[in-house]
Amino acid sequence: MEALPLAFTTGWASGINAYACVLILGLLGRFADVDDVPTALTGNGVLIAAGVLFAFEFVADKIPYVDSAWDGISTLIRPTVGAVIAALMSGEASTLNQALIVTTGGVVALVSHLVKSSLRLAINTSPEPASNIVASSGEDIAVASVVTLAAFHPTAALIIAAVLLLLGLIAVYFAFRAIRRGRARFRAWREKRNNPAAGSSAV
Repeated sequence: MEALPLAFTTGWASGINAYACVLILGLLGRFADVDDVPTALTGNGVLIAAGVLFAFEFVADKIPYVDSAWDGISTLIRPTVGAVIAALMSGEASTLNQALIVTTGGVVALVSHLVKSSLRLAINTSPEPASNIVASSGEDIAVASVVTLAAFHPTAALIIAAVLLLLGLIAVYFAFRAIRRGRARFRAWREKRNNPAAGSSAV
């Protein structure tokens, strides 16, 4: 398991759902004989804590506005988890390489978290809850799939995580541009309704 590709991949996953990332890695190391998973992640205490917190996030992440509040609470937690996992993965690397690996895990986790939380804010402008459930379920599946793939094919997982991160950044840009346009149209409609004489004179 190569440390730098894995640091990027687990950093991305931690930014989306840190507890799921820790839980999956721990289970793979404990029961699937993935020897390169640090033993610190395979202990009973870590697995139980990660499982309980994942179960809580699994529910909270699917409720409109509660998910954004939870994202706010997780702003420091997710990047920290990404950096800690990367540090554990760095193993016997040199000091410089360890710093690079840890920085990669933490920074990618922060960017991934910001993408997730921004998209959730955009989704919460919609009044119906189905979009939150679909988005959260898709994130859970993506995290589980990419982290599992990383345990056996780290380079392939790195490519997928990088593509997903890039797509997330693009989605944030277009989502907030659409929201700005919608608000501008709404303000124009409201002004026209409140001052119909100005609208008729302009015609």
